Amino acid sequence: MPISTRIKIHLEENHVPYMPMTHPSSFTASGAAAVMHVSGREVAKTVIVQAGKEYYLIVLPSSYHVKPEKLAQVIGHPVRLATEAEFASLFPDCELGAMPPLGELYGLPVYVDESLSVDKEIIFSAGTHRDAIRMNYDDFVKLARPTVCSFAVKG
Repeated sequence: MPISTRIKIHLEENHVPYMPMTHPSSFTASGAAAVMHVSGREVAKTVIVQAGKEYYLIVLPSSYHVKPEKLAQVIGHPVRLATEAEFASLFPDCELGAMPPLGELYGLPVYVDESLSVDKEIIFSAGTHRDAIRMNYDDFVKLARPTVCSFAVKG
């Protein structure tokens, strides 16, 4: 399964320059960083949390972890990690666990940890465990319109 057609069309319709990347299969963002030979801070992982009855798309560096209590303060409700079974149907054009941080495509609010803004570029899953997208961080923010805040810690 190559990069989702839905993702390609979305980026092209919004005139967002990006570089597609292919790498050996990896089922974690940290693993993808390793096989692409880039820092774990450069590769964003996408996590789905549930707060109340709503799902949220959470984006942070692959080498960081979500601090649920900090995220809950930002969202305004207690949060928990959603299971793959709970969110699989939200991303019909993506392999399970390889969803991109483009919540606008899937009707989900996006929260990005401010630590990602340090780098000029962002690399993220393109809907498969073998494909990624590299783009300018500012272009990503214009496209995804995330809430940028602090909710993650390194390690």
